[in-house]
Amino acid sequence: MPTNLPPEAKDKWAEVENTRNPREKIQRMQEFLSLVPQHKGTMKLRGQVKKKMAVLRKDMEERKQKRAGRSGPKFFIEKEGAAQIALLGVTNVGKSCLLRTVTNADAPVSSAPYTTREPVPAIMGFKDVQFQLVEAPALMEGSADGRAWGLKSLAAARNADGLILMVDLTRDPVRQLSLVLAELEKARVLINKPRGRVNIDRRYIGAGLRVILAGKLLDCTLQDVKKLLGSYRVGDGIVKITGEVTLDDVEDAIFESTTYRPAVVVANKLDATGAEANLKQLESFVAGRAPVVAVSCEKNLGLEKLGAVLFDTLGVIRIYTKQPGNREPSQHPFTLRRGATLADLARSIHTDFERDFAFARVWAERLVFSPQKVGVGFTLEDRDVVEIHVK
Repeated sequence: MPTNLPPEAKDKWAEVENTRNPREKIQRMQEFLSLVPQHKGTMKLRGQVKKKMAVLRKDMEERKQKRAGRSGPKFFIEKEGAAQIALLGVTNVGKSCLLRTVTNADAPVSSAPYTTREPVPAIMGFKDVQFQLVEAPALMEGSADGRAWGLKSLAAARNADGLILMVDLTRDPVRQLSLVLAELEKARVLINKPRGRVNIDRRYIGAGLRVILAGKLLDCTLQDVKKLLGSYRVGDGIVKITGEVTLDDVEDAIFESTTYRPAVVVANKLDATGAEANLKQLESFVAGRAPVVAVSCEKNLGLEKLGAVLFDTLGVIRIYTKQPGNREPSQHPFTLRRGATLADLARSIHTDFERDFAFARVWAERLVFSPQKVGVGFTLEDRDVVEIHVK
């Protein structure tokens, strides 16, 4: 059930949401926490607010450094290729070695802990697509609470399309992975699809509150949802609910939204003594939550499997286009996500193609007749060849 905060705490959170000045916002958050009862039911909420405060403090410090003519490392990396994949793990698990081995990156490899201090991007080729790997600085206990560069590394995870969680098979891989997963969970990044999602878009345009229910409410009614939102002074914006959602989920979303990122666990140092036994323990711990790829970056073992596993886990499909009148399709595919339609492809090419779409011809082995004339809602699959005709 919801945390049942006192009315004055909910009023204070409304003040937080309406405050734009970072320093004043932190002050309002501190006042909010002082009004929140300290018990087991509010631990998660308090953690979320403290993390937000830490993020604001970091941002203020960075702005101060820039005004003083000092600039820190660049943590936001523009996306390239079919997908951006954040490479995460505790220190000294071999992230830099993996990056050097599967890409052309000149990432420094060292036995000294915490060598990587800023994100290192590089491109990994697989068949006719490219994945952008971004090695993030090492995670540690307390990363989600603002320790060292943890907030920046976790922000990279939220920005990415998928994750590689790397562990060392010689140093209790279950413990390492548990730490990484715990910090991700604190940062509201999940590696398994949640049963439902609540997205709150605060518009502040005076249009009132609109709740779009595209899923199922498990323990409440739509009126309960509106009442809860109203108690937090959420009266303007759009709330979209998908999947199966509880009233707790709605309250959580008021403070911070949850992000789902598919993940692959890479277990390094397969060639080491005792690695096989630790690998079995790791696979038992993961138990289907994510695929496990066992490798040795130093000996270049098992790395040939990584591209295919990433391709499958991220749900990437390749669509080859051809112009009307051309016999052969382009050798450079558009990359979309599994379940994409012709509308998604047209939008990827240019907005004019989506607006002026007339019909398309699709060549595919699964079709009885190929090519087949189809409409904008046709669902595409990997390696389809598409010829789009516009009005």
